[in-house]
Amino acid sequence: MDLRPALIALLSLGLAAGPAPAQGLPAFAEPVPWPAPLQGLADAHAGHVHGVSTGGTLALLAALSAPLPGERPQLPSLGDGGAESIPIGTERRLGDRIMRDIWRDPAYLDDPVLNDYLRALWQPLFDSARRRGEVAGEAGERFAWRTFLVQDPSVNAFALPGGYVGIHLGLIAVTASADELASVLAHEMSHVTQRHIARSVASNQSRSILAVATLILGVLAASRSADAANALIAGGQAVAVQGQLNYSRDMEREADRIGHGVLTGAGFDPAGMASMFEKLLQAARLNDSQNFPYLRTHPLSTERIGEARSRLGLDLSGRSTPPRSLLHALMQARARVLMDPRALSLQRWQALDATLSRETAAPLPERLGQAYASALASLRLRDWPRAERPLREARALAAGDAAALRAVELLDIELQTARGDAAAAAGRLEAALATPRAPAGTGVDTQFAAAGGRVWLFAEVEQALLPGAAPQSLRPLADRLQTWVAERPEDGPAWALLGRVWERLGEGMRSLRAAAEARAAQADLQGAIDRLKAAQQRGVRGDFIEASVIDARLRELQARRQLELADERNSAF
Repeated sequence: MDLRPALIALLSLGLAAGPAPAQGLPAFAEPVPWPAPLQGLADAHAGHVHGVSTGGTLALLAALSAPLPGERPQLPSLGDGGAESIPIGTERRLGDRIMRDIWRDPAYLDDPVLNDYLRALWQPLFDSARRRGEVAGEAGERFAWRTFLVQDPSVNAFALPGGYVGIHLGLIAVTASADELASVLAHEMSHVTQRHIARSVASNQSRSILAVATLILGVLAASRSADAANALIAGGQAVAVQGQLNYSRDMEREADRIGHGVLTGAGFDPAGMASMFEKLLQAARLNDSQNFPYLRTHPLSTERIGEARSRLGLDLSGRSTPPRSLLHALMQARARVLMDPRALSLQRWQALDATLSRETAAPLPERLGQAYASALASLRLRDWPRAERPLREARALAAGDAAALRAVELLDIELQTARGDAAAAAGRLEAALATPRAPAGTGVDTQFAAAGGRVWLFAEVEQALLPGAAPQSLRPLADRLQTWVAERPEDGPAWALLGRVWERLGEGMRSLRAAAEARAAQADLQGAIDRLKAAQQRGVRGDFIEASVIDARLRELQARRQLELADERNSAF
């Protein structure tokens, strides 16, 4: 059994999740404790995440933080300098090592629509943290400060060493508002800014290097055999995983306090944090399954909820509920459909189109979410004709909301591109980009209403790459993509897309260089080096300037690779 997907849960700090018991089709008006639309399939996957045994995952996690036999688990106080004993550069390189495997994992998801939405939430939080001085110094400059999506239905979010924050689709699926989702991001960001992971590892400096080295060996063994991994990490350590990997209460309260300030400074409603806490705690009381791993590593209490309320200066029970964002309802629907790619799950979402005409009394966000989910499920099932009706319904329901209408237009363009209809996709794109939409609501809504950013650039390029598309459109798109990656060199998927464009234009050397940068952006230095060497062979009689850039970049990556190998030999992390 291939256990590589264990890497997704590797440093979720104890988050070993399994799928939910079936609950039937969820309502979209209010997130239910478990939104998966499947019935009768959970038993076949109980205790596993994408084929990863829960026990095996816990054994892998044990290597990082479980105490040695006879050792008392300890965490440094928040006032000590425990984190300082682990250099910033070492922590970042460890994070890169872990992310290199996550990027390769099938559960890693680069969905341009959801990623743009997540970035629209993350960026104001990051700016707020920088203004407050939480993001500063060497960590502010060297950490990645990046979010990524995991195609998993469990309700989970986690921070990795070096500033990476992972979000499971199941978490997006249960949030009722952008404020609730942003509150989780602010909390996880605060774990990073306060270096809580480094503090935990540094609680016993004498064994931290050995533990992490064992962890890496365990991961390699797990890719071949769960038994080998368990044998490697044996020694009675697994029993202490839960207590040691959970953040301490002081760390949780510190992340709550700082996260609240970051959330408020970013312009989000701080009530989202308290309401999210209450929702998770209530769900945990009602559901004793593996679907809420977030609660096991971020233990909630009535005290923490009370503190969140007190920061608002009011009791949430007397607070009126703000109207739900239609854009968030669409992103919630998208997450619910994408979090389980199995055909039976998609068919159940697709079947929502049969109820659209009968649900006229349902709240608008619920009806819009159902129409969007049905159309997206039909798209994923390649049932193009059936996607058209719910898509028309979604467009009509979103007509009064600029941001929601943009999201529906994107789905329409996605549908026409997926079916290979270059003319229809071009027409939808041209119409959408030529139609101004008045900014509405939050900054997230404004971004979508403006029809800009990464998701629209990707949509234009994918349409232009279709057979039958106008070839003259590719050259300006290549220039736009080149500008994009020059400003955001960490965007691996954008580099990969640029490589496809250069290949279509017959620019083999540039295509290989872009492919190399895509690998480098995902910490696969050897893969990047191999592609740059291939580009050198292509460039013997090619573009001198491009060849010079490739030569310089190759030397830089080779030096980084030597440092990486030295770290591995010396067990620096």
